Amino acid sequence: MWWQPTSWVMKGERMSGKVRVLGILLVVLIIGLLVAGCSKAPESTADNEATRKMGNTAKTVTVDTSKYFSSSQEALKEKKSEINITASVESFTDAKNVRVWVPYPKSYDFQAITDVRVDGNYTKQDIYKDEEGNKILYAEWQSPKAKPSLSFTFKIARKEIKRKDFPSEEAVSIPADIKEKYLAPTGLVVTDGEPRKLALQITEGKTSVFSKAEAIYDYVVENYQRDDNVKGCGKGDVCELLATKQGKCADIHSVFVSLARSAGVPAREVFGTRTKTEPEADITGAYHCHAEFYMPGYGWIPVDPSDVLKKTLKENLSLDDPKIKEARNYFFGAQNETYVSLSSGREVTLNPAQNAGKLNYFMYPYCEVDGKALDYLAQEDFKYTVTYKGL
Repeated sequence: MWWQPTSWVMKGERMSGKVRVLGILLVVLIIGLLVAGCSKAPESTADNEATRKMGNTAKTVTVDTSKYFSSSQEALKEKKSEINITASVESFTDAKNVRVWVPYPKSYDFQAITDVRVDGNYTKQDIYKDEEGNKILYAEWQSPKAKPSLSFTFKIARKEIKRKDFPSEEAVSIPADIKEKYLAPTGLVVTDGEPRKLALQITEGKTSVFSKAEAIYDYVVENYQRDDNVKGCGKGDVCELLATKQGKCADIHSVFVSLARSAGVPAREVFGTRTKTEPEADITGAYHCHAEFYMPGYGWIPVDPSDVLKKTLKENLSLDDPKIKEARNYFFGAQNETYVSLSSGREVTLNPAQNAGKLNYFMYPYCEVDGKALDYLAQEDFKYTVTYKGL
């Protein structure tokens, strides 16, 4: 034994009192580090249980029938809109360099971006991509004499996402690029310690990635609440959220992603905004985040427990209410046609790189004046407005 508090012998002599005290203090310090904050949890011996049982030659694992499964072939809803984002920098006097970055939505299977227009009194402007593959509208002003201003307009044809025809088997192997990128911790999204311990409890006995994701979705819906007092969409500080169990969309989905990754389920946040049912509206306050998890052999599946929790709060309904049951069922495997995907990723380095350190996430327009970041939520030194009209 490396430590014998009453009989440790060094060079044939009994340990001195000072050395004994030092040893005790060292052990107390180690124990304290292990239990503090999001402390380390033991490694799971069951993460690959299904693979071991089926042997190394197994290519698929059986998936339990999901209560969220649907074989419906109904047509996906669609919505066409024109969105305009305007931004202006109020604190520019004597500034040598003003820079603004705006999320630029990409076209993919469920949204098509067309008729892009960019206007403003900038010195230069261009479109870039960051390390996550997000597109960025970037503008720069050198020693501006007038208020720096920018207008970004685009049309979007958005389709509803429905991925609810879940197969009865999933592939055992997760692609290397998915595993490397979407199982790793990112800043405030922790995957060890308390999140891992909780994730293993929630998913105990679950042998497939899909079944684990479903269990985590149910846990978040049943144990978290929306908090409208949170600024913006929330920080997504998982260690803090495990204690408070309440927040806004970025908070709720950071917890989902953290627990999912901790249990071996590839997952990510998707940051964006939403249009409305009115013909025209100001949607500056409509920014929203949802999550997705990756089912091997099937692909990415959207989930939005935050919208379920928002409905319970706004309409003062319980989880047993039929409206909430309907929302809970819909938002596992679906995202409606009013959503606009803007970006994904945490701990973001923009392109061109910002000076003021990494962004927690990139959803709102962002501005730096002479290398100093302006508060993009306060709407004081840096202002922006987002509007839309239906087409």
